[in-house]
Amino acid sequence: MDYTRDEFILPKKVAIDLTRKLRWGVVGCAGIAVHSVIPGIKQSATGEVTAIASRGIAKAEETAAKLGIPKAYGSYEEILADQEIDAIYIPLPNHLHMEWSIRAMEAGKHVLCEKPIALNAEEAQRMADAAAKHGVHLAEAFMYRHHPRYEEIKAIIASGEIGDLRGIHGAFTFNNAGDSGNVRYRREWGGGSLYDVGCYPISAARLILDAEPEAATVHALISPEHDNVDMMASGILEFPNSVALTFDCGMWADFRNTLEILGTSGRIEIPNAFVNDPTFYVHTKDGKREVKQPALNQYALQADAFARSVWEEEAVKFTPADAVANMKAIDACLESAYSRTRVTL
Repeated sequence: MDYTRDEFILPKKVAIDLTRKLRWGVVGCAGIAVHSVIPGIKQSATGEVTAIASRGIAKAEETAAKLGIPKAYGSYEEILADQEIDAIYIPLPNHLHMEWSIRAMEAGKHVLCEKPIALNAEEAQRMADAAAKHGVHLAEAFMYRHHPRYEEIKAIIASGEIGDLRGIHGAFTFNNAGDSGNVRYRREWGGGSLYDVGCYPISAARLILDAEPEAATVHALISPEHDNVDMMASGILEFPNSVALTFDCGMWADFRNTLEILGTSGRIEIPNAFVNDPTFYVHTKDGKREVKQPALNQYALQADAFARSVWEEEAVKFTPADAVANMKAIDACLESAYSRTRVTL
């Protein structure tokens, strides 16, 4: 199952020099790249995909022909050496994120790395340090954060319409357990539901609260059939001011991607928090209010935000330090799940 596949309308174009394009190279032919990120870049106002690489030339040429990409490379090293590429998108398995992000940055390329950015916070910090050293832009590919609905949600909270925040509950689950050869089920490769989908509600809570968690307690279904990765996890992240994120994530459960933000006098219900329809609902004593948002292509918005940060037309909204902080939270959740203890950050 490709839970990242979405159908969106093209984002509204803003005033921009349409002759200027950020030239992208893609390292790998993963489904998220083929079905979502590459089409998003092609639909963006700022980007063009000029090359794609795979471990073998046949796969690269096949994907390039299918997607109308001019150049194909049979190795990752070749695409990094291409001087006509400005930025690299990395959709490789999690355990390869740090290596190839750093190698791309050493080659002078800006990097958009698929989530989670690394296997742990230490790796993420090494990537952040490399970006600073080489003067390039590094971003983690959480596409949902670039849709304007989250700015509106934060504005509603700030207005006091739902009162003081009391908690957030998030869920992201899907069922792909039958695909035993999937990279998600290789523990040494960064497999498991916390890495794959738990990172979404964790990042969303940090975004909404503008704060970092102080402790994590997570219970998980560790499956011997799937190389002992966490196939389902349920947990609580404790934030300052006695607010908590409760969440569940899974790769062996029915599909959901929801978020609920609870206040003292109302709540915000987001039925499709990360993919699909961006409509959400505000519940107060006055009833239920629908907030209809445009179905913009979140991947195109992500590409445009990346390019404008590279060109210094916009301030960087999500820095490498944010990715490091998200990995610290994931590290704590994984430690708690496997040790069955509460972990402080």
